[in-house]
Amino acid sequence: MTYTREEWDWIEAEWAFHLHGRSAFLSPEDFHRLQGWEKEEVPAGLIVAAMGAYFERRARRPRPRSFVKIEHLAKDLAKGLKLREALARGEAPVLDTGAWEGVREPLRANPKARHVFETWQRLKASAPSPDAPGFLDHFDAERAARRELLGLAESELGAKAAALRNELEERLLEAQLAPDSLVWTRAFQHHLELRIAEAWGIPT
Repeated sequence: MTYTREEWDWIEAEWAFHLHGRSAFLSPEDFHRLQGWEKEEVPAGLIVAAMGAYFERRARRPRPRSFVKIEHLAKDLAKGLKLREALARGEAPVLDTGAWEGVREPLRANPKARHVFETWQRLKASAPSPDAPGFLDHFDAERAARRELLGLAESELGAKAAALRNELEERLLEAQLAPDSLVWTRAFQHHLELRIAEAWGIPT
């Protein structure tokens, strides 16, 4: 596996995003670690997901370490790889039918949103292995259900949605992303969905 230029830009942009633009360029040590993961065929998306998990946990610490490096993602990345291997063996995650009860009102009382959420969860729980026929179609259907749910959730936010978008645009500019570039669009959508889910307590 070789990361595309867009994937390298995406990884670098996410790193700068989480550090509020203070480290827009990765160190040689970080770059070599990423090259190692590239040789091990670790998908770029898993690295980005590990970043999200690591920095979310770091933000909850009363005294987070001031120095961070890519190697700090190793534990979160290992968890992601373990889940990926489980899916490849056909060990799909168990459907959590009670998860919707943790969603905040008034979205929780929206029957359409609940229906779409349950559709999304069923698709997640029945995902075939990545090398199985029909995996891509199944994955596309799962993503479409998730996008529909988050679209409904964003519309329920009303004026707060515009504030979320504005704050996110500022963060992406801080991270020195070029507006309207492919990486900007990818990062914006990724983080907007996370913020919408967090606002309502939607499990991701």
